[in-house]
Amino acid sequence: MLIRHSEGIWEGTLKNGQGKMRIGSSGFEVDYSFPSRFDSGVGTNPEELLGAAHAGCFSMALSLFIGEAGFTQSRIQTRAGVHLDNTENGFAISRIELDTTADIPGMDEQMFLELAEKAKTNCPVSRALAGVEISLDAKLERDQSAPEKPEPDFNRAPAEKPRSANKPK
Repeated sequence: MLIRHSEGIWEGTLKNGQGKMRIGSSGFEVDYSFPSRFDSGVGTNPEELLGAAHAGCFSMALSLFIGEAGFTQSRIQTRAGVHLDNTENGFAISRIELDTTADIPGMDEQMFLELAEKAKTNCPVSRALAGVEISLDAKLERDQSAPEKPEPDFNRAPAEKPRSANKPK
């Protein structure tokens, strides 16, 4: 069993204090404060970190299911919008909106949508957030810089054989 650790430190009062969140063994550290959480102050907040964790987990789960289906994606990009609402019982995360786009050569849209729903349901962060409404907007995109493979034209006349192929042996 894996156990991952992060840490939150808060100093001062709620409205005038400040804190740091240390993420994992890398020691990555971010600042947070009342204004960064409830207004547009500098720094991050727990909801953004939760959103990043959810977007990353979902993208990895989708990659797993794409691979199991026999495909390889060029790219998956997921954005998570975490809604923090002030309810009668205090603040609560009421909804997370996952918005993902992926480039998966050869995969049709229906299969992609099914796999994206499977990832939404089965990624560990989604499962941990079972009490939160999670929506998904999934789009299959094609890399516009990659050359398109031409579709075969079965109505075209067959190409002539090279003249050397018509010579008797």
